[in-house]
Order: sequence, then structure tokens, then C-alpha cells
Amino acid sequence: MTRYPAPLRPGDTIAVTAPSSGVGAALRPRLDHNVAWLRARGYEVRVGDCLAGDRYVSAPRAQRAAELTAMLADPTVRAVVPPWGGELLVDLLDQLDWTALADLEPTWVVGFSDLSTLLLPLTTRLGWASIHGSNLMDTTYRTPEGLAHWTTLAALGEGEEVVQRSPGRYRDEGWDDYRADPAVEEMTLPGTGSWTLVGGGGLDVTGRLVGGCVETVSHLAGTPFGDVPGYGELHAGDGLVVYLEAAEADAYAVGRALHGLRLAGWFEQATAVLVGRTRAPGHADLSQHDAVRDALGSLDVPIVLDVEVGHCQPFLPLVNGALARVVVDGDRREVTQQLL
Repeated sequence: MTRYPAPLRPGDTIAVTAPSSGVGAALRPRLDHNVAWLRARGYEVRVGDCLAGDRYVSAPRAQRAAELTAMLADPTVRAVVPPWGGELLVDLLDQLDWTALADLEPTWVVGFSDLSTLLLPLTTRLGWASIHGSNLMDTTYRTPEGLAHWTTLAALGEGEEVVQRSPGRYRDEGWDDYRADPAVEEMTLPGTGSWTLVGGGGLDVTGRLVGGCVETVSHLAGTPFGDVPGYGELHAGDGLVVYLEAAEADAYAVGRALHGLRLAGWFEQATAVLVGRTRAPGHADLSQHDAVRDALGSLDVPIVLDVEVGHCQPFLPLVNGALARVVVDGDRREVTQQLL
């Protein structure tokens, strides 16, 4: 059973901490702008102490764990939204008291990239719904037609649903320069293209959403923090929609990671696999799409490529633990998420 946090409403408190990488001085104007943006929409925003950007993590692991735990345990905090991911959030997992967390009412935790390292066990180990969506530093971007903002998903109550459709546009290179323009809110999406179903045809399946950034979550397979096979057995009646996206790993590394997840049983209960669009490099003899087909093509599971999930704008937020219906039919590219 998925445990959904209370719906996020104006007046509620959103807490900001960096359980992975912090924010350097040159980028603090962007963080400040986005905090102000949330406050202008009626949210209270509490900024924590673990935000330093001079090293690969924002603070010593014990301090990061304590601040995150305090925010999750505070009943006035309805959402925790880190500025962004980073590199080594994995060092935090054994610092958290998961038994104590299990006794708490769930809180929305939002983010992607290295934040997947935390979102995955929150869902598979505690049963908490979590949101794979824009980090705080990306929160002010206007949402393209067809997609929803993460605050829309966090505002849903149990039994409610949201439908998202591929806008058919994407950013094919680079990121905005937050140093030059801390207040940028418009995505530049010059590329055109949408989801592709491997093998062609159509698709209409349902399952519980679970997944994340392949470079980070693949290291959790076989540990108590990445027991997707166990989570799948728990939800065998629904099946799983497993989504994965690559940040920057080349096609060889992605292929190895996906083979490892296959061998670890991550797809045994899958009704579909969604693969995020990526700008990560391929090779002359193995593209990113080839790596997916090589690792997962032997499965009797539909595979959808180039979904707007992860490190290639725009951002399609997904609720880990929600029941999703995925449809690919002609020009229809659609995912419906229900908080059931």
C-alpha cells in the first residue's frame, strides 16, 4: 500500500536542504529567486543550514542526515525540495534511522538525479510516495503544454489523478546559465520528437511507478535500499512501470547498469519500462537506444524510449508509488497517474 503525504497547499511549509551537493556563492541568486517564487505563491519556505557548495557534499554526512530527518519529522513541513542532486548521496543512506522514519507520517520529497538515491528507498522501503520531478533550482520554469508542475502533483489528494502528454518538444543541448540570468523561467525547447515504442505498434498498460537516475539507483540493487524485486512482489497485482534515465554515462556504462538491474530482477514484475530522453554520449557501435535494446530487449516487456524524464528538458514529474496508465497510440503519448 502506498502512503501518500497530505496534499500541499498554499500556507504550507516547504523545507530546503541539500542531502547531496550544495549551492556555491555564484549560484545563490538562483536559489534565492526560486525560494521567492514559491513564497509569492503562498508557501512558507524554510531554508536549512546544509547548503554549502564548496565541496562535493553540502555538509558532513551526520549533519546532512540530522537536518533531513528533522525536516521529515516536523509535522508542519509538507515538502522537502533540495536545490538539486549531486554525486554521493549514497553516503547518507546508512546514516538515516529507517525504523524511526517508518513511524512518521509521510512528507513529499521532490527531485531527480542523485536525489533518486533517496526517493527510491523512501518508496520501496517505507511505502512513501515521492516525486521524481524538478529540483528547486528548476522549479520556476514554466511548464510546457501537456505537462504538470511538481506542485500540481504534490497538491493531489488520495484518489485524484493527473494526466500528462508529451509536448513533442525538447532541449537538445546545454543548460541555462543561472549565473548570467538567475531569474530565467522560460525553457528553450527547439528540438522536436516524442516517445518511441520499441518494435512499434501501440501500448496501454498500468503499473506502480518506480525508478530514477540509472547512474545512481543501479548501485542500490541488491541492497535494502533498492529492493525493487521485493517491491514488485508486494504489488504483483498491479505490476510495475519502471522508469530509468541516464544523466551523462556513456552507452557502454548504461548498458552494463541495465544488464545488472535485469539480473537483479528489477523487471520481473514490470508491465512497461520507460526510458528518459538523454544527451549522454553513445558510441559508433552502440548508441544509447542500442544499449537499452541490448540489455532489455530479451524481456517480454514493452519499452518506451525518449520519455521526458530526467536530465533533458522538459521535465515530466512522476509520483513514485502511484498507479500509472501509460498509453502509446498513434499520436497519443500519455501517462495518467492516480493516487491509489
